[in-house]
Amino acid sequence: MNETEQSPPQHLLRLITGYWVTQLIHVVARLEIADRLAAAPRACDALAAECGVRARELHRVLRALAAEGLFTEVAPGTFAVTSLGELLQKNRPGSLHARAIVSGGKDYAAWGALLHSVQTGQPAFDQVYREDHFTWLQRHPTMAAAFHETMAQFAAHYYRAVVDAFDFGRFRCVVDIGGGHGQLLALILARHPSIRGILFDAPHVIAGAGGPLREAGVASRCELIGGDFFVSVPTGGDAYVMSHILHDWDDESAARLLQTLRRAVVAGTRLLIVEKIIPPGDGPSLAKLMDIHMLVLTGGLERTEGEFRELLTRAGFRLERVTPTASFMNVLESVVV
Repeated sequence: MNETEQSPPQHLLRLITGYWVTQLIHVVARLEIADRLAAAPRACDALAAECGVRARELHRVLRALAAEGLFTEVAPGTFAVTSLGELLQKNRPGSLHARAIVSGGKDYAAWGALLHSVQTGQPAFDQVYREDHFTWLQRHPTMAAAFHETMAQFAAHYYRAVVDAFDFGRFRCVVDIGGGHGQLLALILARHPSIRGILFDAPHVIAGAGGPLREAGVASRCELIGGDFFVSVPTGGDAYVMSHILHDWDDESAARLLQTLRRAVVAGTRLLIVEKIIPPGDGPSLAKLMDIHMLVLTGGLERTEGEFRELLTRAGFRLERVTPTASFMNVLESVVV
């Protein structure tokens, strides 16, 4: 048996020690090694001096990640970045640099208290950091910037797939609830020149929002409104979008959010929920792991189609159809009952 063929114990051991690789990637992301190797291979001695770390230990880290395919040792002590490792370069399209910073930093510590969440149903993050995830981010701007960059990078993978798969052109006014800086709404408005939009999020988010709308040349057709979606949401839309919002919240909170929305809409209004759906069966699924991640961070959850249907019914909506996209996201379209 060669090293690429794993026995069951070897396979399980690989799963158990997965955190080793998470932290190795986090370290090279923090040190921006992939960017430092963008132009040409470099010796560990020079890299270490530039980064302010020990050369021998950096060599050991890069050697370990070369075995994972992120770097390659082209000569003794000299490394180049591979196409996989290039995804850790900060400004590269599809970059996962910020994700590596966040996952190996604040998220890593929270996952260490997963048992607390399993025992109590409460977020492990709150147990570790003594405050909720979003309050903590407001007090830690550097990590908050990495988190928001991670969300933007993540969204870039699926927003265009959503706009390609779903026909937004039949609507007059699209209200994006919790729409962040406006990335998804910018794509919708750019694709459909007759539509106007309303971007709604917390006041501190709206204060820095609108860049994607201006870059797309659609800012004149979009109003930015700050508020609390548990209290009220803007009226006047014939379609309301919530992308990656409901998974942040447990069923009670999600139902309250949807009921707030229900009070703002009229008959015929469409609610478009953009989320992952947990598939049936034992097969691998990002949604199944993200479900646990949401438990750890916020006490939220990913849901099956049946769970979405039940949640929507409880709030006064009826799920009509689910539109899959070329990404792992789906558009769940519902109407007011």
